[in-house]
This record gives sequence, structure tokens and C-alpha cells, in this order.
Amino acid sequence: MSRYLYIALIVLCAGIALLLKVQNMETATVSLLNMSVTLPTSILVLSVYVLGMFTGGFVFGLLRSWINKATARPN
Repeated sequence: MSRYLYIALIVLCAGIALLLKVQNMETATVSLLNMSVTLPTSILVLSVYVLGMFTGGFVFGLLRSWINKATARPN
């Protein structure tokens, strides 16, 4: 039963991503210092989301490591 639920969730997420891609074909330009990139809005949104997942995971892991080291008892 749960296998079918996971398959349904994957299909739902893929459908939403495809709908986002189809409905956001306009281009947007993002600039940083002397660099700029022009991509479809949907690609920029998905890229920022993935970048946020990676950086959030790294920051969470770093904070957890610091907390564990700070609360460790000396031997």
C-alpha cells in the first residue's frame, strides 16, 4: 500500500514541476557583480530551490557539529 502512495507522490511532484516549467517560459536576468545570466523563470526558481536545499543542509550539519562539540564532556 505504501509503495503505491510513494509512486503517487512522485508522479504528483513530477506533474507540478512540469506544470511550473510550462507556465513560466518568460526569461529573467539575474546579475551578480560583473556576471549575469538569462534563463527561463522556472529554471531559476528550481535552481534557487536546489541551492537552498544544499546550503541549508550544510549549515544545519555545521551547527549540529558545533553544538555536539560544545556540549561534549572533557575526558
